[in-house]
Amino acid sequence: MSDININIWKSSQFRAYLASTGFSGFALAMQQLLASWILIGILELPANEVGPIQALIGIPGIFLMLIGGASADREDPRRLLMLCYFFAPVFPLFLVVMELSGYFAVWSVVVWGLGIGTVQALSMPAQQAILNRAAGAQVQKGVTAATAIGFVVQVVGLGLAGQIDLVGVEVVLLMQGIAFAIAGWTLTLLEPVPATRPLVAGSAMQRIGEGLRATLGNEVISRVLVINFASSIFNAGSFMTVFPFIVKRIYEGDALILAALMALFFSGAALSNAMLLRFMPLARPGRVYLVAQYSRIIVLFLMFLGGPWWMLMLATLLWGLNMGVTTNLARMIVQESSDAAYRGRILSVFSISMMGSAPVGAVVLGILIEQIGTLEALLPAMGVSFVLASYGLLMTRIWQYRSPQAAAV
Repeated sequence: MSDININIWKSSQFRAYLASTGFSGFALAMQQLLASWILIGILELPANEVGPIQALIGIPGIFLMLIGGASADREDPRRLLMLCYFFAPVFPLFLVVMELSGYFAVWSVVVWGLGIGTVQALSMPAQQAILNRAAGAQVQKGVTAATAIGFVVQVVGLGLAGQIDLVGVEVVLLMQGIAFAIAGWTLTLLEPVPATRPLVAGSAMQRIGEGLRATLGNEVISRVLVINFASSIFNAGSFMTVFPFIVKRIYEGDALILAALMALFFSGAALSNAMLLRFMPLARPGRVYLVAQYSRIIVLFLMFLGGPWWMLMLATLLWGLNMGVTTNLARMIVQESSDAAYRGRILSVFSISMMGSAPVGAVVLGILIEQIGTLEALLPAMGVSFVLASYGLLMTRIWQYRSPQAAAV
């Protein structure tokens, strides 16, 4: 009980962890807007071409996340993160050289996207595995604080990336590389994090198999991941693919307007996490998670109406508030329910449910945009949200789940 009541913000290790998370999140937030706007706004590709390219960039990360999770459990995850972040600036520098040399085309953008995607895939499980060590007994607060900081820096990163039409792509890409380098440097302030189990013989595939069995063996974790993955195909996919086309085609916006709206989205996500932090630890996080799944239907319907600017802004803010809740609580349930020996690998599966589903959604939604209309491509997400929330309520134990941290208070 006393460990849970210690002020987490007084921990130098947790502050260093948040700094690294913040700068890397800043760089990855820039990536989110840049990848979309370079393809849509600069190269001016149609939606049925943008979707497959986004999938091509994102799908390799699905397999790399499993490898990253296995590595995070087998060795010091801090070392893996440092390697990722110190090497990451190579890719934005590559695209700068291509742009200055006249080779700024789909193939060079794909190489840059694959490189940053590789960094993200290998680093995410390690970054999440370190959190338990940095946060100590206060896992819920640690997850919420890290998630909130991530959303705040995304707002800043999007604001900078949105200046691409004004300052040029070279300046924005150089800032991305600098942010990755600073994220790597802040990790040197963290103490080495020992592996959760001794080094043992066995291939990476064997260790990945152990992590998958541990994931499937926990009923609550596995069901949350199923809902997360299926939901993200159409919800994360909608944000990555449909939303930029809504801004460009329906509202005739530019990169700066898209950046402002995405910043509004992540501001809502940060606000919802700050609000959740006041009520930590939550005794029944699964209930809030499922209610939020239902409420997303209303949010997407507001955007589907295609009303005036104020309605788009309201829907964007509410969507961010909703996503902040569902993302945080899904990660929280998985993080505090995971066996320490398999945590990195289980969190790599969680990361796949968050990130790996979006490329699939990008392909499907890119086709739907051109076939049935831009706003109409939001309809599948509404139906999927209802089905998954009902599944979680009626056919799983997520509603009954009780946090072990809340029981310890």
